[in-house]
Amino acid sequence: MAKDIFKRLETKYLLTKEQYRGVRKALEPYMRDDEYGLSKITSIYYDTPNYDLARESMEKPVYKEKLRLRAYGHVTPESTVYLELKKKYDGVVYKRRISLSYSEADLYLKRGIYPDTDSQIMKEIDYFFKYYDATLPTYVEYMRIASFAPENPDIRITYDTDIKVKYNEGCLLNGKDAKPITSDDTVLMEIKAPGAMPLWLTRALSDHKVYPHSFSKYGTACGQLTMTVDEGEKICWKTF
Repeated sequence: MAKDIFKRLETKYLLTKEQYRGVRKALEPYMRDDEYGLSKITSIYYDTPNYDLARESMEKPVYKEKLRLRAYGHVTPESTVYLELKKKYDGVVYKRRISLSYSEADLYLKRGIYPDTDSQIMKEIDYFFKYYDATLPTYVEYMRIASFAPENPDIRITYDTDIKVKYNEGCLLNGKDAKPITSDDTVLMEIKAPGAMPLWLTRALSDHKVYPHSFSKYGTACGQLTMTVDEGEKICWKTF
């Protein structure tokens, strides 16, 4: 059964391809790739019509939250997807999610048709969605390799490349024209752990001069937008 509630520390690092190869080599005795190998992940992040959640997140507050729809691999209307409410407080990430078919999730997000579930998590997501009027979608996709420590499966490391975005796109099946937001030489590494990192992991990072780097895919995507105000004082956003 998929885990639907998470509480963990998540630390991000921006690596060059050379650093990536070095870290991967150093971690070979301790980490194993999961059964999916290199796979595509697609997400849609939901914000207010004025990107209030993105702008608040970029100010790096002690507490922040966001709502997204996420899918793994090839997506069809029957695919299982995850509607996730992700919160971060004082460096600790809390994630609550519910699994739905893509058709169910799409009907809820676009037409307000509540799925056939009495889940407490779905009620929390519905409150967030309506409270913020989180109807503005941004599509994000990337390729990921995920690994875990066999001796402690709660320690996971992911490596993301080819990160792309498509603004005002609310369909997971329609990412054809997504644009890159990172260079070809960039690998986003994320270490997810319930507590302190083991010594072998901190040593590998130190040996290859890899240091924490604040990075949000959605925040970076929105950071490539510029805000303008028209004659009617309505806030509009456009790409650079």
